[in-house]
Parts: sequence; structure tokens; C-alpha cells
Amino acid sequence: MLSAEAAHAPDAVVITGYISHGGTAESYALFRREIERLKVPYYVIPGNHDKREAMRQAFCDAGYMPKSRKLNWAIELNAVQLIGLDTLVEGEGGGVIDEATAAFLACCLSRNRQKPALIAMHHPPFNSGIHFMDDIGLKGARLLQGALENARPKVRIICGHVHNMMVGCIGNTVAISAPSPASSFPVDYRPNAPAGFVTRPGGYMLHEWHGAFRSTEINLCEADGPFPFRV
Repeated sequence: MLSAEAAHAPDAVVITGYISHGGTAESYALFRREIERLKVPYYVIPGNHDKREAMRQAFCDAGYMPKSRKLNWAIELNAVQLIGLDTLVEGEGGGVIDEATAAFLACCLSRNRQKPALIAMHHPPFNSGIHFMDDIGLKGARLLQGALENARPKVRIICGHVHNMMVGCIGNTVAISAPSPASSFPVDYRPNAPAGFVTRPGGYMLHEWHGAFRSTEINLCEADGPFPFRV
């Protein structure tokens, strides 16, 4: 996430879930050792493979992680309010926005209505078209939409889960899913498409605020070039 005041250095790194595959203390410790090499503030939310209490303990010293209940939090960055929502349903692939999370979001969005908000959540609030992923999608989208209805006009949702960059919306709010740096799901809309991932890495998203949101996919694959244009 970049703001105009920090055009050459990110204000923060946001990891939209799937911090660990099994939710072990060792895996979270490994993640911290790697991510902290960036020397940039970072914020995490749980994905469907994470464990809520193990994650709470692993990041309890970070200052933003709540001490009980769901891992919902809000941070004031230089130009943007960053809101993290916990959609985890432990033991299931799908996620949910429950009443408490919707109320938390509505409360956050009621503050400083002139400031833009970036909402991070793991499960996208839209269907991807990949049937086996939509089968483990987000429940409670109506509660989320209700919390957004009276929100400030400058709001964007970022999410993960589908391992591809996709743009959708919920009501009038744009939502963007990020690719995964480790694997991808083939974008195959056939109802009988085989369920599974491919080892092709995707990348990550760069979200900037310059009076409006701008989101760019950064691909990890190497390529030749750049080549000059021919007129």
C-alpha cells in the first residue's frame, strides 16, 4: 500500500490470509522471520488454512491484534484507514461475515468519513466463476453490504483466497482479489472443471492512493525486455 506522501516506499504490507497451511506456531514464526526482512510495517488477517488462536499468539506483540474474539482490527495509515476483517470459519474452506464483524466494520467506517478506507478480508465478496472455489466462498455478504451502504464514498476491498487477480464488486464498492506468490487456480468456468491448483506463481498487488485508488498486479514471472516501440 502506497500513499502520495510515500511514493517510493510502501506504508505497509497487507497479507490477506493463508499465512500458514496448518496454523502451527513454527510456521507463523517462519513467516515472521521472512516478512520482517522487508523492514516495512505489515498486517495480517486469517485465511481458511489459519488457526485463530495460534495466529493471535504469534502476532500478539504487534499492537493491533485484538486480545479476544475475532481478529478484526483497524489501523490509521498516513492517508488511508486500513481495516482487517476476520472471515475465518475454522475447519471449513468457506468464510463468513457475521453480525459482530459487520458491526465492527460499520463503526470503523463511521469515523473520519473524509478519509479513504481499504478493507482487507480473505474470502472475496463476489463469485469468481471458478465453481470449486465459489463452493467455499463467503457467507454473510448481505451483512457486509449493509455495513457498506452508508460508508464514505472512497472505499476499496482487497482479498485473497482465489489465487488470481480478479475485480468484482459488492453494491457500489469495488473488490479486488490478489494473486498468490506460490500457486494459482486455473480460471476454468466449466461446472466440471477439475478442482486443484497449479504451481505457476502469480504475484502480489500494489494499492496506491493519489486522491483515488489505483491497484496494479506485480507479476513474479521473469520476462525478456523491455523492447522499444516501433512506429
